[in-house]
Amino acid sequence: MNANKIFKSVTQAKGLKVGETVTDFSAKDIFEKTYTLSNLTQNGNVVVIFIRGQWCPFCNKHLKELQEQFHKIYEKGASVVVVTPEKSEFIKKTIEKTGAEFTILYDENYKIAKAFDVLFLPNKITRLMYNTLGAKLKESHSDNSEQLPIPATFIISKEMKVTWRHFDPDYKKRSKMADILANLA
Repeated sequence: MNANKIFKSVTQAKGLKVGETVTDFSAKDIFEKTYTLSNLTQNGNVVVIFIRGQWCPFCNKHLKELQEQFHKIYEKGASVVVVTPEKSEFIKKTIEKTGAEFTILYDENYKIAKAFDVLFLPNKITRLMYNTLGAKLKESHSDNSEQLPIPATFIISKEMKVTWRHFDPDYKKRSKMADILANLA
């Protein structure tokens, strides 16, 4: 890690608030296809979901639940993108574990997580525990910092504004499909 960098703790990351404008971003999926938020929002609202990675049982459970019902989001004229700091070979493991048929994007250098203010550095003991669980944070991410996103969910409008969010630093508490659907205009 670069000693000159200052990393946020989990309590310092606050997440974008409802009404805030989202900075446009581009990222690639496992097929090297580039997705840009401004292009996605031209067709309607976009549900952006941050996950920690394939090693996280709570992320996998959340994505399995999403997989079972994500067609309901599309029926409301919206789309879904999942954002992870993991490289493609690790995203493939996520897809294998969850059966995900929706778009999962690699957040290289954490640029999307930073823009949404969900990025933090877990403490040393937590990082050791996650790596023991198979996270391989240094190997699976674009750098050695071992940062993670808070697993938040945001609904982004055509105007690139946050219209709803689920943001909780407790990684066990995830957005519910009923809440997402109820907040899609």
